[in-house]
Amino acid sequence: MNAVIDRSKCGSFASVQQFVRQPRRRERDEGACELCAAKVGAEHQHLLEVENGRILCACDSCTILFVDESRQRYRRIPRDVDGVDFSMDDVEWDGLQIPIQLAFFVYVSKARRTVAFYPSPGGALESSLDLADWDAIAARNPILRQFAPDVEALLVNRLSDVPRCYRAPLDQCYRLVGIIRMHWHGFSGGDEVWKRIDQFFRHLDEASGVRRA
Repeated sequence: MNAVIDRSKCGSFASVQQFVRQPRRRERDEGACELCAAKVGAEHQHLLEVENGRILCACDSCTILFVDESRQRYRRIPRDVDGVDFSMDDVEWDGLQIPIQLAFFVYVSKARRTVAFYPSPGGALESSLDLADWDAIAARNPILRQFAPDVEALLVNRLSDVPRCYRAPLDQCYRLVGIIRMHWHGFSGGDEVWKRIDQFFRHLDEASGVRRA
């Protein structure tokens, strides 16, 4: 039986006040590398501009320049998605004070800490993460140490019957943000946005080899 998204878990976006800077796309042909202007296909790679958090479309030739990324302006965003076993119970989740049941957690080098974001109709919003609570959760989940800083995130989906966690590229997380921004209507979102959210996670499950119950 396929997992069903429970809309009652979505929470209210009405109380959200603070927006965070999120990656911007240039208002031009998205089929071009944003470094050299070479044409790229639909399934092209992305780079993160670390200083301002902007995600850029990139061709393979430019992407390969940023394999050794530790001291460079751009970092290559990985393409692989993995399902991960992540230990976090309902009480711990509630303690993180994230107002909805979707979030992604990424270690931001510039801030020297893990930052939690959640999607909303207005974009990606930053949650006030209690570092002591998060550190306790992270200590119990050493897999987080394998995540590449800045460009890989722990993506948590607690909307479905069975909560799922993914080691996800940052651009996939912002793809989810874009789906909600584009298709959310009214207070509850409307049928279309929930259909597309479910399709998004089905795609992640297929890419990561996760089998739905």
